[in-house]
Amino acid sequence: MERTAAGKELALAPLQDWGEETEDGAVYSVSLRRQRSQRSSPGAGPRVTQALSPAPDTFLHYRTSKVRALRAARLERLVRELVSGDPEQDPGFVPAFLATHRAFVPTGRVLGLLLPPPAPPLPPGVEIKKTEGRDLTFNKNLRAVVSVLGLWLRDHPQDFWDPPAHSDLGSVCNFLGWAAPSGAEAQEAEKLLGDFLKEAKTEQEEEEQCQTRAGPPGTAQILCPDSPVGCLEDEEGLVWEGPELLDFSVDDVAEQLTLMDVELFSRLRPFECLGSVWSQRDRPGATSIAPTVRATVTQFNTVTGCVLGSVLGEPGLAAPQRAQRLEKWIRIAQRCRELRNFSSLRAILSALQSNPIYRLKRSWGAVSREPLSTFRKLAQIFSDENNHLSSREILSQEATQGPQEGDAPTGSPSSKLPPGPIPYLGTFLTDLVMLDTALPDMLKGDLINFEKRRKEWEILARIQQLQRRCQSYCLSPHPPILAALHAQHKLSEEQSYRISRVIEPPASSCPSSPCIRRQISLTKRLSAKLSRERVSSPGGSPGDPSSSTSSLSPASPPSSPRTKDPPTGSPPASPGPQSPSTKLTSQDKAPTVVQRALEKHNVAEPWVQDYQLFQVLPGDRELLIPDNANVFYAMSPAAPGDFVLRRKEGAQHTTSVSLSTPPGYGPHGQQGVWLL
Repeated sequence: MERTAAGKELALAPLQDWGEETEDGAVYSVSLRRQRSQRSSPGAGPRVTQALSPAPDTFLHYRTSKVRALRAARLERLVRELVSGDPEQDPGFVPAFLATHRAFVPTGRVLGLLLPPPAPPLPPGVEIKKTEGRDLTFNKNLRAVVSVLGLWLRDHPQDFWDPPAHSDLGSVCNFLGWAAPSGAEAQEAEKLLGDFLKEAKTEQEEEEQCQTRAGPPGTAQILCPDSPVGCLEDEEGLVWEGPELLDFSVDDVAEQLTLMDVELFSRLRPFECLGSVWSQRDRPGATSIAPTVRATVTQFNTVTGCVLGSVLGEPGLAAPQRAQRLEKWIRIAQRCRELRNFSSLRAILSALQSNPIYRLKRSWGAVSREPLSTFRKLAQIFSDENNHLSSREILSQEATQGPQEGDAPTGSPSSKLPPGPIPYLGTFLTDLVMLDTALPDMLKGDLINFEKRRKEWEILARIQQLQRRCQSYCLSPHPPILAALHAQHKLSEEQSYRISRVIEPPASSCPSSPCIRRQISLTKRLSAKLSRERVSSPGGSPGDPSSSTSSLSPASPPSSPRTKDPPTGSPPASPGPQSPSTKLTSQDKAPTVVQRALEKHNVAEPWVQDYQLFQVLPGDRELLIPDNANVFYAMSPAAPGDFVLRRKEGAQHTTSVSLSTPPGYGPHGQQGVWLL
């Protein structure tokens, strides 16, 4: 019991960590929950119901209760907790388990432990009379199982997709048929099974129709669907005869991009975003993993490729004409911001900040002051400072509040909150991959680390919340724009850079691009420039690290300090000559990175084992990357710029390496590679 001055309550934490306890081989985290139960005054007689505004000199009564949450256990204990757990004590256990269980156990195994065996058939002529002494515990557990299955079918129906027979869903239907034959859960299971069988049949018919339409090879004419003009096939390939993408208005293009992003994000399966799932995408035979995430990545790359293709596709354009295209893409990006579409916004900014476009001094110099200022402000949304704190805070605010002042309305007038936002999925994928890397799946004693699954569920729940918000978008498809988007010529990263050098040769490529800080995205590239000079030493030979000295030629992307916007056309300091780059993924250990960096510059492969990788930190310090470490996560985010290769046996040869991180993401070989 606590008394406060002037009837004010003390600001004490309602939940305090108490420790851990073990029971039946399971580990629980224990907390103390402090709840106010009543208020009463001395001599007030009977207990008074809690009031909203306590009177002066009242006593505040609190009740402290013990709260347990399952932290780690074996699979059998986790499944038992689904049925016997207390929802009031641990309301997040069931949704967290259903959302993440496929990361550590198949759905069929869970059903085998969850579903009780069906009652055996009775002999002919034998009936069991209902009595009050029937096993009440069994009935209670049965209702709990039915409830869990109902939640599972509603929130995660794709867990039961197992063509062609869908045996797991069949087992659920059989169980609900005798446990709750007239319940909503049984009807939901039967409906889902029917939908799955119908979907499989439709897919098979579509494949057969496609094969029939294909006909013999060498078809002379192909018409693009949903397009009034179409595209004709000639000897050189498909030639688009309709309007270009930038011929449409800013609003129309931004709305169609938003429409496509809404459809993809609504179909996204949050489970596929888990680090243990998404990190397997590059393994051999894993092309079918995470299809809904891959579709989002493909759309992001399509938008980025359209920006690159439209800006760089015609090398003969004059700088003012190219500047007009840059300005229009900036206005489209701003409209995406107003529509709360952070996915396409990030894609457009990634393309505009990519080196092939960012280095065009004359084109950026012809951009007007207003769109240039808009570009700088939009780029600040995805600042990499404090683990992208700016974009996280903006997304959180947008998910709970209305649009910013001046934003155009996007939803129906009757809705209290505007639709969206559509997030940049890369932020969630990065968090989940890093979480999967940092926390172990199993703990001592072969216990499943369920605390890790709870943390993953917190991120997945956020994705699901945003998916629900996106359902209120009201946009209509515009086939000509969609056709122009898909017909837009797209350039690979290598093609873009080659054309960029034709537009403005390297001698004049000291950028007067907008002075914004380049953003660190999911892609990390190890750029190295080696200038080796022969040293007169016995037995020395070209390519032998012991017989040459290498020095650094900086190759970081254009950047500038965060100061006031400079006058249009005033260039920052030159970034130095451009250099080749080596892709860095989350699956690369230090020796692999060293080998690729040296091979890039024709250093003999046997010398790879003699090198160690160091990251240069502020204050003339260096961080050694161990040989068994994952470089992507071992590197310090405080200073991601420079690396040094040093020989392990004290040789004088050193190799300085600069790490550049252009924004964006995409499949291998395209602009902004998804590398986690």
